[in-house]
Amino acid sequence: MAISFSFIDTKTIPLKKKEIKSWIKNVIEQRGGKLGDISYIFCNDEYILNVNKEYLNHDYYTDIITFDYTEKDYSSDKMKISGDLFISLDTVKSNSEELGLDFNQELHRVIIHGVLHLLGLKDKTEKEAKEMRKAEEECLKSMML
Repeated sequence: MAISFSFIDTKTIPLKKKEIKSWIKNVIEQRGGKLGDISYIFCNDEYILNVNKEYLNHDYYTDIITFDYTEKDYSSDKMKISGDLFISLDTVKSNSEELGLDFNQELHRVIIHGVLHLLGLKDKTEKEAKEMRKAEEECLKSMML
């Protein structure tokens, strides 16, 4: 079981990969899951727009698209958290500027946002979005970077 990071159509940025992987694994375990395979694909706005159009029939930019491959691990009776997470670094950057946040802070929020989706949290309704923000904040506070 592994967490991987790759960059497509964007510049590579420095990541504290070891620390981020440990943080993600801890969040998954604290929330009752088991780490499966999670791939982070960092890209630009045009790439994520194409993914959004091709796979979701959505014609708009976004910061993250999560493809959920989570399944029941019958050996432990826990959910094995797995997925592909596409993150537009362009949108993370513009969102961080718009919100007056540090780029890395916003990036970590988006990174854990995808994991929370894999863990079953939604954000379509106002109530769900509120719960998602609260969970993101809790996870960010637990991060030791």
